[in-house]
Amino acid sequence: MEAGTTTPTQAPGGGVGLGAPPLGRAGVDGRRGRFGRPASETAVAARAEAPSGRVQVARDYFTMVKPKVQSLLLFTTITTMYVAGDPSLGLVALTCLGGALSAGGAGAINHCLDRDLDLLMSRTADRPVPAGRVSPRAALLYGIGLGVASFALLALTVNLLSAALALSGLLGYVLVYTLWLKRRTPLNIVIGGAAGAVPPLVAWAAVTGSIEPGAIYLFAIVFMWTPPHFWALSLLMKDEYAKAGVPMLPVVRGEAETRRQIVAYSAVLVLVSLVPHLTGLLGVLYSSSALILGAAFMALALYLRRSADRRSALRLYLFSLAYLAALFAAMVADVQL
Repeated sequence: MEAGTTTPTQAPGGGVGLGAPPLGRAGVDGRRGRFGRPASETAVAARAEAPSGRVQVARDYFTMVKPKVQSLLLFTTITTMYVAGDPSLGLVALTCLGGALSAGGAGAINHCLDRDLDLLMSRTADRPVPAGRVSPRAALLYGIGLGVASFALLALTVNLLSAALALSGLLGYVLVYTLWLKRRTPLNIVIGGAAGAVPPLVAWAAVTGSIEPGAIYLFAIVFMWTPPHFWALSLLMKDEYAKAGVPMLPVVRGEAETRRQIVAYSAVLVLVSLVPHLTGLLGVLYSSSALILGAAFMALALYLRRSADRRSALRLYLFSLAYLAALFAAMVADVQL
């Protein structure tokens, strides 16, 4: 699982931002933007076609919090809370709101810091900041404001530990992943993915006021799930990553090595997913679900390695989203039934 030494400028391929789905031809053709235009022209054209006034402003600021990415994070938060204990609906709502503000703040700051990369990639060229609809300063202040609001809300209404953990997730995504790793190493998603695994820690701390072994197990599952999930997407977006100079694994080490790493990390993920059962945290219903889901995950990963086509990469990427949701749902079912 070592990283290569080839630089992004020497590699032939490229990609997109974290957790973004490959929609339409613009998301898979690194040379042309929407409707066959280059990415820079796409931003200009989209700006001319976009709605004006308050609706567009509201849409842009909502887009910057990355709501699609947040949906799965919030689901792992809710399910973890019911694994950790018996929280009230009010506590669940406050924890989710605090987590959403923190993740949204990280997303908005990312929009500011990655605006140069986003402008080079067709799928992201029309984001509010690179398209010129929101200034970098406004996006940065918006993200910081959301982060401050998250910390204050969680500290005052939940507990200080959950607030500190949510803040660590924001700082990890911004400082460790976005500013440090993303542009420097193909291990960016392996190390930086820890930021996306923080929600179970926040959720557990919100219910119990502490970080117990169970919280670490669930954190580890999301942490090990992130590389195969994102590398499947990066295979689809390789050309765009290379164009933007982002050293994602398929760009630096090639597609064959990326597929091999997906299989390796998927195998570790399946083993880690069984730890909650082996340690007595969860029972047979969960372990049976984890084995079935894990077998399907491994089958798709192995098929991707053999077939080496785009459809297999897309299939694994989409299944990985369902896998994590189903696995955490099985945790709650195991505890409640």
